[in-house]
Amino acid sequence: MSTAPALAFLLTACNRGILDPVGPVASAEKQILINSTAIMLAIIVPTMIATVAVAWWFRRGNTKATYRPDFEYSGAIELVVWGIPILTIMLLGGIAWIGSHDLEPSRPLKSNVPPLEVDVVSLDWKWLFVYPDQGIATVNQLVVPAGTPVSFRLTSATVWNVFWVPQMGTMIYTMPRMTTRLNLEADKQGTFGGLSGHFSGDGFPGMQFQVRSVSPQQFAAWAAAAHGGPALDGLSYAQLVRPSSYVKPFTYGSVAPGLFEDILEGHAPPAISPKTTPPAQQAGNKPPLGSNNVR
Repeated sequence: MSTAPALAFLLTACNRGILDPVGPVASAEKQILINSTAIMLAIIVPTMIATVAVAWWFRRGNTKATYRPDFEYSGAIELVVWGIPILTIMLLGGIAWIGSHDLEPSRPLKSNVPPLEVDVVSLDWKWLFVYPDQGIATVNQLVVPAGTPVSFRLTSATVWNVFWVPQMGTMIYTMPRMTTRLNLEADKQGTFGGLSGHFSGDGFPGMQFQVRSVSPQQFAAWAAAAHGGPALDGLSYAQLVRPSSYVKPFTYGSVAPGLFEDILEGHAPPAISPKTTPPAQQAGNKPPLGSNNVR
């Protein structure tokens, strides 16, 4: 069995994160990983074998080995020493060039199904997902229809962060007062883990979320049922933005118009510093939203 198919078989047998892709982006990234590893093994394995072979052949007890103290140059050796690394770099560079264009995060995915629009806001220490077309929002839970591309707009209400669903592929930064774009798709139903890939303070370990990929009919039913939840307006956002970690997923039944743009432009209620005790806690009043889930 050749190296590349054997490596592909071993990696396919793994059922973890990026090695178990659920969409076209993650599948393409896995293939790049396999191809790159196979190309690098093409120079690593022969080098390791040659090192052992040379050491064995020129061992002290081998009388067949020729001692050449005046040896200076060999064109054949130079060709091998320089040619193989150059070819390796060219192949790896070609893979990186093609992959960086085909998997550009803001590039829409090819599909006959219109994409689902989702706005993402990273907070301390939780994730807010706003569905502008459905008029709902969720915290620490992203529900998407399987087989439908998802077009994300991402920003941060606090510090830099990184949005990442390993099985769907491509992590991307969220930055205050800036918008990044990402296009992903889950091609099968299931529940997949999402997380922050950038340390952002004390509550960082609890900054995780779930991605639920359901059928289009189930998604439509879920979105319709979600309208019975509370409203996400300026007041509730001011409570949500307060630092809290390990927040259990919940849903807002309506969203104030233009909330994402207000957050992006800095007009929304500002976040409270993680080192600052919220006024409600100082006064002994009801704790802010999500604080009962802090560990």
